[in-house]
Amino acid sequence: MLFNSLEFVIFLPIVFLLYWFVFRKRTIQNFFLLTASYVFYGWWDWRFLGLIAITSFCSYVSGLLLERFLNSKQKSRLICACNIIINIGILCVFKYFNFFAENIVGLFRMIGMNPDGITIKLILPVGISFYTFQALSYTIDVYRKKVLATHDIVEFFAFISFFPQLVAGPIERASNLLPQFQSERQFDYKKAVDGMRQMLWGFFKKIVIADNCAFVVNNYWSGHNELSGLTLLILGVLFTLQIYCDFSGYSDIAIGTARLFGINLMRNFNYPYFSLSIPDFWRRWHISLTTWFRDYVYIPLGGNRCSKGRNILNVFIVWGISGLWHGANWTFVCWGLYHGVLLTIYNLLGINTKKNGIISEGRFFPTIKEFLQICLTFFLAVIGWIIFRSNNLTEALSFITRMLSTMFIPSKVQCGNGLIYLMMGFAMLFIEWLQRDKQHALQLPNIYIFKFRAVRWSLYAGILVMMMMFTGQSQQFIYFQF
Repeated sequence: MLFNSLEFVIFLPIVFLLYWFVFRKRTIQNFFLLTASYVFYGWWDWRFLGLIAITSFCSYVSGLLLERFLNSKQKSRLICACNIIINIGILCVFKYFNFFAENIVGLFRMIGMNPDGITIKLILPVGISFYTFQALSYTIDVYRKKVLATHDIVEFFAFISFFPQLVAGPIERASNLLPQFQSERQFDYKKAVDGMRQMLWGFFKKIVIADNCAFVVNNYWSGHNELSGLTLLILGVLFTLQIYCDFSGYSDIAIGTARLFGINLMRNFNYPYFSLSIPDFWRRWHISLTTWFRDYVYIPLGGNRCSKGRNILNVFIVWGISGLWHGANWTFVCWGLYHGVLLTIYNLLGINTKKNGIISEGRFFPTIKEFLQICLTFFLAVIGWIIFRSNNLTEALSFITRMLSTMFIPSKVQCGNGLIYLMMGFAMLFIEWLQRDKQHALQLPNIYIFKFRAVRWSLYAGILVMMMMFTGQSQQFIYFQF
């Protein structure tokens, strides 16, 4: 079930009303959320409910076994390893089988052999990478004695399958989400209203910006060899805006929806396009995944507490895996390694921008230095997203080469309504710049004109009108494929 679908518009209020006004006991609410989440996921393809149930059950049992053999390091390690192998194995079969099969056949053909291609084509279950990583983090944290194993199978299954963040995150940690299923929840009107504001902003970014940018990008991308460098730059920026508004829009809707049910999800985006460096960018983009790789891959490898050479190797391992996590395509791997190179360069130059708070705090405009840093970081991100969006490495190299070599040659811009959506996208970023000290752009201060209800409702109505005026061809959320 898609957030931007009629089914969800009907589904959400029904679940909300039953949750708060019929099923008031915590244990029954948990069971109801579990049922609703399985309906939500099964709406896409009910056959894959078995996979999420297997992942949940294996992780639940592993937690109980780890608790039982808590004092046996050898047995605990074996239990944890078995659960990791099972869950990663399921993920690899469904996500990477076709990729590796095609590459093995291609390798044989390069050396003169012509084997029959493996013709099995497996459908990729929506959100499998997200709920698999969430389940793995629970097992590892129990093994590390950071969280206690849960004995309530319903609350655990609800933790893995909670529908707002099930198919595209945020990837939650057991230490944050499980205790919320284990405690009584009271309806909070202010929290619910703020959640609806965040949902509205998420829908605006998805419907008005992302979907319209996608329409232009999809129409012109394949013909990039016939377009000017300036047009290609505009297409690259449009996709940069598209993927941000698509994914952060999903996160806004997910976090806002969860708040309607008294659940607080972690923040997943912190205005990444205002970052002062690439390291700063990755502390602000898809925060739940970057911190997952930091805690469960980078630090166990040694992190930065080792020689400089080993640290560089650790960075490339993490970003190579991160690229592969995004999809079974060499473009994703190269996109990950591209950011690994950038992070290494920034680290070697000592440019890491440790500050992760509000950019230009207390000032309306950034300083000239900050503005140039933001522009450079944004441009480097655009190059990366071009690699990410391309169908293959040849296309990515051709697109970037043509764009950079002819970018400053005066030429006609050929991208339909692209310039209109480009201006709308930057207007959206300007609004977020003004609200960069808030959790989301519609977290309005109770001062000035916003303290008047009529003003707030006029703003909401204006956003809804824009959503109706600029509703384009509905697009599936990009990160559903991961």
